[in-house]
Amino acid sequence: MNIMYGGDQYSVGEADVDAIRGAIDEAHASGAARWITVNFGEGRPQPAQLLVGPGIPVSIIPIPSDDGTSDAEEDAEVDSRGTEALDAE
Repeated sequence: MNIMYGGDQYSVGEADVDAIRGAIDEAHASGAARWITVNFGEGRPQPAQLLVGPGIPVSIIPIPSDDGTSDAEEDAEVDSRGTEALDAE
């Protein structure tokens, strides 16, 4: 999955999208920022820490499977959560 943060692209290899989203949701719900670990760079990525929390824009971009298919139900859930997060701000 890719993450856009501060105009830069980061990645999380073989990431659990729900776990990353959960960490971001928890930071927003608690009102306290927290750090998530991601990769920066191509080829040999370097670990990087991103601060996430209320007022800090971040985008999660799932990478489609190799066969190019997408799960419409999962996409709808992501859209729903995104709307809830925007409504909460």
